[in-house]
Amino acid sequence: MTAVLVDSNVLLDLLTQDPLWCDWSAQHLAAAADRARLVINPIIYAEISVHFTRIEDLDAALPTAMLAREPLPFAAGFLAAKAHLAYRQRGGSKVTALPDFFIGAHAAIAGYQLLTRDAARYRTYFPRLPLIAPDHAAQ
Repeated sequence: MTAVLVDSNVLLDLLTQDPLWCDWSAQHLAAAADRARLVINPIIYAEISVHFTRIEDLDAALPTAMLAREPLPFAAGFLAAKAHLAYRQRGGSKVTALPDFFIGAHAAIAGYQLLTRDAARYRTYFPRLPLIAPDHAAQ
């Protein structure tokens, strides 16, 4: 793998010092950084931004030296929409927005691994996407 796309839940675990997930996320983020380039996209950036009042503080928390920033490929938009449609056709909630589908599609289109602790949806709708995730379902 050339890169690992880091899901917002992993970064938020570290930023909020989540008592349940911080250690797992820190360990797996460090391991991924030792062997691959770490990447975020505008969707991940946006999900994390709600925890900050100033963009300067957000940018300091997500340094580009550690996390490369990439745009969302147009092909990922197409794949995200198709995966979301399949989700809805299987009875998925109208309330669930597209972010996870955009994140999964970006990783799939770019040929990246995805570091996430919430793997169920990615395993269902992007079954060939290589994941770094807990062995058990996220709580």
